[in-house]
Amino acid sequence: MRNFGIIDRSRAFNRHWRDMILLNQMKKTLIQNRKAHFNYEIQREIEAGIELSGFEVKALKAGKASLEGSYIIIKTGEMFLLHMNISPYQANNHPADFVPDRERRILISKKERIELDKLVGTKNSGLTLIPLSVYLKNNRIKIEVGLAKGKKKFDKRESIKKREANRDIKREIH
Repeated sequence: MRNFGIIDRSRAFNRHWRDMILLNQMKKTLIQNRKAHFNYEIQREIEAGIELSGFEVKALKAGKASLEGSYIIIKTGEMFLLHMNISPYQANNHPADFVPDRERRILISKKERIELDKLVGTKNSGLTLIPLSVYLKNNRIKIEVGLAKGKKKFDKRESIKKREANRDIKREIH
């Protein structure tokens, strides 16, 4: 008596779950800080959680948010995201105390927070923490934080020249 059917079904079952796990690990970008890579030289990227209320999550999923001009500070042993604007999901249906650009707490391990505080806290480092993107991963909203150093004006000009040169090369190829 052969059990080929049982083996085939178990392989299909394992393949199904492997695919489901891979789908959950994929991330869906909700918003991006497009000027971050132009204005800053990103030295390191860190994934962190963000503390939000329910209506803010709905608004983020609808794409009603902006990272323009936002940054992250460390105070009293916690990290906070400042000036991230989340518009109300429904204009007439939001809490009375709703503030679109309130401080939002960043959820990160204590070890990483202490390490980042040492890097950013020194006066001569010139490093800052900026949000790069907000995305959905495993049905949770995550934020990608970049340890960045501001670019000078001539650095920005160089990046524009490189971008234009790459664009010209692509045009010639096609």
